[in-house]
Amino acid sequence: MKFLISMHINPAVLDALTDEEKAAIGDGHGEFIEALKKSGELINTQALVDPSQAVVVSVRNGQPVVTDGPFLESKEYLGGFYLVDCENKERAIELAARIPDAAIDGLGIEVRQVMFADGQLEA
Repeated sequence: MKFLISMHINPAVLDALTDEEKAAIGDGHGEFIEALKKSGELINTQALVDPSQAVVVSVRNGQPVVTDGPFLESKEYLGGFYLVDCENKERAIELAARIPDAAIDGLGIEVRQVMFADGQLEA
């Protein structure tokens, strides 16, 4: 079963961390990635730039309209994700709990099963 484990970031929370705490998060992600590779559960992982560098694209009257910044005003934004293939939802939750961000108040980890991929419904 495939699951998207997404990391929701609050910049104010990250800014309040010490350099050592930030380094521990980075090291923790490195260890987590290696463990997922070793177990064969990692499909992909990506970290995203700050939403201030994002654009929003919509189509109006057949023409694309591009605006700067995130679509919604929010304290939190999607910071990155892990796409994993594991036995069941319980295992996905177990993996999500190992992400360093999960231990920091104000940061969130969301687990969602993939429903549709590569033109096929997931089983």
